[in-house]
Amino acid sequence: MFKKLKTIPLILVLVLSLTTINAQEATPTIDHMSVATMMIFDGKFDKAREELDEVDQRADNFDGSKYFTMLGVMDVKEKKYADSITHFKKAVSATKVKVYSPPPVIKEKQKYLFSLFSEKKEPKKSKEIVPIFDAQKIRAEKLGKLHINLSKSYYKLKNYANTISELDLAGELGSNKAGLYTLRAECYWKLKDKAGAIEALSKGIERFPNDKRLLKQKFYYLADLKLYQSAVDASKAYMVKGGASDKEYVALAQMLMSGGELESAIKVLEEAKLEFPETPKISMILGHAYLKRDMIHVTADLFEQASYYDEKYTKEAAEMHRRAKNLPHAIYLNSQLSDKKEKLKQKVAIFVDRGEFEKIIGIKDGLGRYGLLADDNLRYALAYAYFMVKDYDHAEKHFKKITDNALFSKATVIRKSIEKCRENSLECI
Repeated sequence: MFKKLKTIPLILVLVLSLTTINAQEATPTIDHMSVATMMIFDGKFDKAREELDEVDQRADNFDGSKYFTMLGVMDVKEKKYADSITHFKKAVSATKVKVYSPPPVIKEKQKYLFSLFSEKKEPKKSKEIVPIFDAQKIRAEKLGKLHINLSKSYYKLKNYANTISELDLAGELGSNKAGLYTLRAECYWKLKDKAGAIEALSKGIERFPNDKRLLKQKFYYLADLKLYQSAVDASKAYMVKGGASDKEYVALAQMLMSGGELESAIKVLEEAKLEFPETPKISMILGHAYLKRDMIHVTADLFEQASYYDEKYTKEAAEMHRRAKNLPHAIYLNSQLSDKKEKLKQKVAIFVDRGEFEKIIGIKDGLGRYGLLADDNLRYALAYAYFMVKDYDHAEKHFKKITDNALFSKATVIRKSIEKCRENSLECI
């Protein structure tokens, strides 16, 4: 009996020890990086960082490439671009030394003897070609993505030189999209390296000949450099691809006009007018182009066409018809103006051209009400109107209020004529 009691504590000790060992083995190991990945996906960056803080960077299985990439990605999402550069660079260093192992081979299940008689025979499948595991290719792709990320962060910090360098380091990933060439060109342009910008776009066009953005950007750069013929060639190549907007036609025409290529500008604008008949700015610019050729009646008609689609051009249309001596039509267009001040000012000019001085006097109150007589040109027109209808007292009254030197000199000459008229009325017949 006594011996049996002695063995009980020993058995308890052994049982408790085994229980403790099993409990330790059963405790699951937390994969902090996997948890952090889920936190990033949910946008919980603070929690993700807390999980990454728990990662043992001294462990044999520590994946520095993934670890620092995750930190860099979070930095970018939180607009901490300088920090992201630091982390992406660490990820690059870790990726360069990382050992990539092929995935484990999944063995086909062994068929036992008893199952051979029960299973239906399946047709033999052709053997799948297993891709050759290429560690260096995987490494190159990972590095390429990291350099692309670095280029984006550098660009956000306006570090354009390093943006270009990182795109170049990205290898194929840094040149497999047309947008990356426009980005390179923009960086060169901002670095004042105009030749580099044009060269980047030319390389992009060579690789992506059907991408309109590259041609469009090249056109604007060439136009800015005043390389007009090259710009025209680039614009034509762009327009051949189709999809050119009215603004792009206008930009090309204005560039040609500034370069003295008036005939070419007119051809572009005439084509644009057929393509975009409801864009008033095209009619206005085309009108200005014809005005340079002294075709004032054509210009007046084009300005009026523009006013059909945008009333802000009505004033210019009326003014151009006035200059073309289409005075009744100028009055008609003037009547459509909603701006009372502009309407009265233009009326004065039209009435002067028509010699209708009584009508200028008739709108005197309106000129005063809108404060337009503070403009010496309008004050002079009113005074001159009084002079022409032989109301010399009112004419002198307004001439005396003129302060502009040039107009005052003209007024002085007329006032001398008024004195002669008063002395001898036959002088003013």
